[in-house]
Amino acid sequence: MTEQQLDCALDLMRRLPPQQIEKNLSDLIDLVPSLCEDLLSSVDQPLKIARDKSVGKDYLLCDYNRDGDSYRSPWSNNYDPPLDDGAMPSERLRRLEVDANSAFDQYREMYFEGGVSSVYLWDLEHGFAGVILIKKAGDGSKKIKGCWDSIHVVEVQEKQSGKNAHYKLTSTAMLWLQTNKSGSGTMNLGGSLTRQNEQDSPVSDANPHIANIGKMVEEMENKIRNTLNEIYFGKTKDIVNGLRSTTEVQDQKTKAALQSDLASALLKRQAKN
Repeated sequence: MTEQQLDCALDLMRRLPPQQIEKNLSDLIDLVPSLCEDLLSSVDQPLKIARDKSVGKDYLLCDYNRDGDSYRSPWSNNYDPPLDDGAMPSERLRRLEVDANSAFDQYREMYFEGGVSSVYLWDLEHGFAGVILIKKAGDGSKKIKGCWDSIHVVEVQEKQSGKNAHYKLTSTAMLWLQTNKSGSGTMNLGGSLTRQNEQDSPVSDANPHIANIGKMVEEMENKIRNTLNEIYFGKTKDIVNGLRSTTEVQDQKTKAALQSDLASALLKRQAKN
């Protein structure tokens, strides 16, 4: 029964507005407390922003940079609140993490023209894993509000030769928009998508891990963005066009009568032949 309840709860969360995930998740946990751990580990929540005062930069909070009640900054590598024995990446991986944050900071600026990004890496037995986080909120306009949150979890298994690696990417994008205009009223549009991809790539000075992961993230985000555009915006446009016609009723009746007359004439001609 618990598995069925979890499946139903996850199915329900996929259909509820992304901007209300925290409230809906809390309500579900109140209804079925036994699903608390499973839901918290399975449902991606909108990213929160914190400020690293030591370097004056924002960073994103998630389970991957949390240890207890403290969160590690990717810029200074320090925990806030301070934590003496917090989990840290190895020296080699920390250098890679610094380079990855710099690379994805430029990626975010080029694609999103603002927002906040963070990259966190941790060691595995035969490689490493990491998460790339990107958040872009609206410009604060009263008439149009919205937010984009993308979470890319990547697992890298390095081959014994050191010249190749296997990459497994799991990406989740959450998007919501709200417009409030006198002409159209209030409209809410939102949803989330999760996609996976795996591939083997060569690793060298010309193709380092950051370049390989960056290409996968870029391709995945473009695919998700196109899918969201087709599913949510395209479908909404079709529904609105079906509900409201831009032509006069009399013109529609005249067009329908002409189609009927043409069909009748064709049937008569076929009958004579």
